[in-house]
Amino acid sequence: MATIDQSHTTTATDSERTATPPEADGRPRRRTLVFWIARYLPAEVAGTAAMVFGGLLASVWTTATPLIALAALVGEIVGFYAVLAVTIYLEQVPVTATRRRALGRTGVLLVAEFGAAELLDTVLVRPAALMLGIWLVPDPVWGMLLGKVAADIVFYAVAAGAFTVTARTGLRDGRRTGRAAGVLT
Repeated sequence: MATIDQSHTTTATDSERTATPPEADGRPRRRTLVFWIARYLPAEVAGTAAMVFGGLLASVWTTATPLIALAALVGEIVGFYAVLAVTIYLEQVPVTATRRRALGRTGVLLVAEFGAAELLDTVLVRPAALMLGIWLVPDPVWGMLLGKVAADIVFYAVAAGAFTVTARTGLRDGRRTGRAAGVLT
């Protein structure tokens, strides 16, 4: 009678846990434009709606361009990250043992994916782009949208790079090992 060695059995293999399974050579599959659109479009829609709402609401009380731009910026941040927090949480639930760990990993992944991009964007790029857009375009809505598009180009260049790093290192799908794994998985 043959015996079965179950010492190396796991509940899910690394490739089963990943949203994008690696190729046969172990490298992650290249993500297409469709992947990036599906990942970020819902958050963009919510962020843009909240940006316009915040900017228009501020323009009821003031004509000061910096205050309108700040209100638009805060609205966009709240709308954008509310959707992404839910998205990342739903990605983490299947690869973690508990919902509490999924919530913790969500916070870590939000910072890992968007921290550098958000810092550069919030402190420098987006406020300047929004103010410039509002200043150059007579209609504040179109000015905000023009500024937003310009800032988004810079933001996504940094964020997509960070997402790729977190996916390749195994941080996204729970494959990461070592000291950090105890905190993240």
